[in-house]
Amino acid sequence: MDIRTDYLGLSLKNPIIPSASPLSHSVDTVRQLEEAGAAAIVMYSLFEEEILDEEQALSRFLRHQDIGDPEASSYRPVPAAFKSAVERYLDQVALLKAAVEIPVIASLNGVTRGGWIHYGKDLQEAGADALELNVYHIATDPTESAAEVEKRYLDFLEDLIRQVTIPVAVKIGPQFSALPHFVKRLEGAGAAGVVMFNRFYHPNINLETREVVPSMMLSTSAESLSAMRWIGILRNHIQLSLCATGGIHTAEDVIKMVLAGADATQVCSVLLQRGPNYIATMLSELTDWMEQNEYNSLAEMKGSISQKKAINPAAFEHANYLHVLDNYVSKSRNAR
Repeated sequence: MDIRTDYLGLSLKNPIIPSASPLSHSVDTVRQLEEAGAAAIVMYSLFEEEILDEEQALSRFLRHQDIGDPEASSYRPVPAAFKSAVERYLDQVALLKAAVEIPVIASLNGVTRGGWIHYGKDLQEAGADALELNVYHIATDPTESAAEVEKRYLDFLEDLIRQVTIPVAVKIGPQFSALPHFVKRLEGAGAAGVVMFNRFYHPNINLETREVVPSMMLSTSAESLSAMRWIGILRNHIQLSLCATGGIHTAEDVIKMVLAGADATQVCSVLLQRGPNYIATMLSELTDWMEQNEYNSLAEMKGSISQKKAINPAAFEHANYLHVLDNYVSKSRNAR
């Protein structure tokens, strides 16, 4: 059974990639993921905020350490053993490249346009096989138009592509008002792939303190259906790689994404819940399904139920809405 796939120009042994998460902090864990069958690894993100906060803290230390004694600065140099967040990240890239044979994809996560993007070149030099650009931007400014939001992503992408020669994927959310048009613009700007969809974590309210607090919940398979829809719609309109993420928990989730047209899938929550070896279970179930349904290769499956090739293309859009509601009402009545 041939389950190989191409993603971002990388030849992968299968379509399952652990996404950016704490799992990649440990070389041993990444080895376990590779042994279980992971086709590549996306490293935990290098955050713009972490870079800038550390740089500002270091600047304050160097600028103000001589308060109280004009000669004190000569006695308090930056410790030789000190390593910045960037240096630690670059070291981890190099460690993972030396430890595993699968591709290592670095992740840059930022909000504002700035110098942090130039670290893409350092990540390439450290050995990263590709970069995933995650622009974690929630459009809350009422004076910022949809076109300006899109331009933010395109500017980041163009800045990064000027720094590197390795492929760049852009991780996006589902909130764009004209998603196919925007993805076409990303493709035109040089993106090698698009990862759908980013999970914007929601705030919560603590009723005792009446404070807004962060809320962290793992995904469910139901969340993956949004990515499946858009991958199915986009597959026959673009040439760049499509990767599904968010809610990929089972082999069935992977199969649906590939049938819709995904080149690869990223998994996270299920690995945090079940451990690295669960990838082997997913791969076994994937190949079993392919054999039972007489598919000889993943390439044969890919996009075979995209919108263009589906028996009912309208099911990807609004036309099926009333049918879904009618079915739900009928099932509810029969359950009583």
